[in-house]
Amino acid sequence: MLHELLLALLGFTGDLIVDEREQLKTLGLDSPLSDESTFKLAPDISFIQPSERDLIEGLIKLGFYYRELDRFANKSRNLSWIRSVTSVHPLERADELSKQSSSSGEKKPSVYRRAIANGIVEILSVYRSAVLHIEQKLLAETTPILATVTQGLNKFFVLFPPLYEVVLEIERDDIRGGQLLNVLNKRCHCGVPELRACLQRLLWHGHQVMYNQLAAWMVYGILQDPHEEFFIKRQEDGDLDHRSSQEEISEKLARTSVHETSLTDWHSGFHISLDMLPDHIPMRLGESVLFAGKAIRVLRNPSPAFQFQKDKSFQQTMRGSQRIRGFMHSDFSEKETELDADLTGEELLPQSEADKIEAMLKDLKESSEFHKRSFECTVDSVRAIAASHLWQLVVVRADLNGHLKALKDYFLLEKGDFFQCFLEESRQLMRFPPRQSTGEADLMIPFQLAATKTIGEEDKYFSRVSLRLPSFGVTVRSSQADLARSKLALTGKANLTSDTSVDGWDAIALEYSVDWPMQLFFTQEVLSKYLKVFQYLIRLKRTQMELEKSWASVMHQDHMDFAQHRKDGTKESISQQRRQGIRPMWRVREHMAFLIRNLQFYIQVDVIESQWKVLQTHIEDSQDFTELVGFHQEYLSALISQSFLDIGAVSRILDSIMKLCLQFCWNIENHESNPNTSGLENISEEFNQKSNSLYTILRSSKLAGSQRAPFLRRFLLRLNFNSFYEATTRGLLNVVRQRPALPL
Repeated sequence: MLHELLLALLGFTGDLIVDEREQLKTLGLDSPLSDESTFKLAPDISFIQPSERDLIEGLIKLGFYYRELDRFANKSRNLSWIRSVTSVHPLERADELSKQSSSSGEKKPSVYRRAIANGIVEILSVYRSAVLHIEQKLLAETTPILATVTQGLNKFFVLFPPLYEVVLEIERDDIRGGQLLNVLNKRCHCGVPELRACLQRLLWHGHQVMYNQLAAWMVYGILQDPHEEFFIKRQEDGDLDHRSSQEEISEKLARTSVHETSLTDWHSGFHISLDMLPDHIPMRLGESVLFAGKAIRVLRNPSPAFQFQKDKSFQQTMRGSQRIRGFMHSDFSEKETELDADLTGEELLPQSEADKIEAMLKDLKESSEFHKRSFECTVDSVRAIAASHLWQLVVVRADLNGHLKALKDYFLLEKGDFFQCFLEESRQLMRFPPRQSTGEADLMIPFQLAATKTIGEEDKYFSRVSLRLPSFGVTVRSSQADLARSKLALTGKANLTSDTSVDGWDAIALEYSVDWPMQLFFTQEVLSKYLKVFQYLIRLKRTQMELEKSWASVMHQDHMDFAQHRKDGTKESISQQRRQGIRPMWRVREHMAFLIRNLQFYIQVDVIESQWKVLQTHIEDSQDFTELVGFHQEYLSALISQSFLDIGAVSRILDSIMKLCLQFCWNIENHESNPNTSGLENISEEFNQKSNSLYTILRSSKLAGSQRAPFLRRFLLRLNFNSFYEATTRGLLNVVRQRPALPL
């Protein structure tokens, strides 16, 4: 009887103590996991008193719990899946595991379950020792059996039922990874000290796996997660399950270069899995872990092209320094040169820093309990180290300021002489619509001429700038077409801009070639914002140049005609009388030029220069890569918002004003051969309406009184310095009023 009871306490049933679930299996009936103990005394035993029967059945419940916990531990610690996939290609390993689990009906392996199972094994070993101690005591002394067993195993009545509930929950809901840590962490909050200590030990085992994954990710940049249980996951393609073959994946990876893979990993390669993020780890810390791991991957895997470029520039620098020093240091060794050149690839993340990160994570791992504050401090420290070295790579080694200055020079038109020369060289070309096939090639000629005239050899960033003219879906309309359309407007006085298509040359775009690691900073989204501002500024400059050129051209022609008439001694010709009739329009031209000049000054000086100084201050004060990214985003957002590019009503009015100015210039220059005074009046009238609408919107309290455009009041003051716009918006002045021609 004694040994039957002791064996039952270790999960072995027999004739005296039976397992109802085993009996059902013998009969061929399905027997799912039971919430209650299935160990019972055999019903045909008659020599046991009812009170003793109740006591024995209460004791053998521990045997049931022991057997189920042991079954879970053995199942979770089964490593046969490792042997089955060690010879499989890494790309096929996940598919192989899923096939095996689906075919056998078993759930996927779990490293976290194995860790919890190790903790359960520790508890079960204590239980077995207690049973063995009871057996030795009963054999050595004549003490009451049931009382001794109950007294020796009393604490396990508190531990085993909750542990079995945890196991049931894990198996029924297939809980894995961070979700498993959540279950244990919630159950740790109980009022029973023994149970709390036991659950904390299990949680400690689970955290050991998480710390190992954190160490692999934050020290080496490796995602060690074979069963997708870590809260950092690799971003897979949407059609992962529908790929045709593994050979295609291998070929795709073979074609992908190292730096392309690095960039993909940085921008979209990894993400946080909210399902696996433990509740006791805030989202902010999860994002810090994600950033730190990605940064370590970048620092440990520099692009070979970047290494070669740096080594080449370093060697050139050393040759120059050797030439300068001459024979002053003849013992300068080549070994020292090679050593310094290798720093680019090997010292992006010094080994001492990696050891420091590993030591901090090891301290967390050795702690008996999870302390949120300590974990937070460690993650923040690791993130700061990674961000600092990434800042060193991008700002110092890759010359971030040089690239920012180049983007300011070319995308924000800081090199005004270059773009002035380019627009002058391409002015005649832009009078006609761009050809779909050769438009970009045609534009490259004036672009290269302007570069030859204005760009010096010391500008090493100009080679990164290229001109593009997208031709897809662009409806182009040249000046001649606009003039033809203006003829149609003579009778109807229709709105000239309501049906105006986009000038094909407005699609002029710049591309900036960015190498590793600057692609981490200058993403496609960032470069598209620069392009948006550039296209706006180049149109503005082109409009301003056309207004100046139209005035210069007509005045030059007037002076030549006047000199010819004085030489011939004739009276004024018909052409002079015609010009005399449109002289009131020159005042309109001056109003146009005044508005465009002030708008240019506001954007270039009040917006771009002021924001550039703010950005430079931030770069000098910061040594954190993520802070720099944030400051640069604020810089671009300020440029766009303070230039009104994000306000649809204002940007549409500005577009209309620039189109009207160009139409006005083309009409004026062609007035000699194609008189069209009525068309000029219509353009002037619409310009006045648009400019007054622009002033009304900009002076509204919603814009002028907000912080989004701190220098807008200065722009309005310069625009309305003599209350001109304020008067015209009230209808007190008519700019387009026809005046009688004055005799010469």
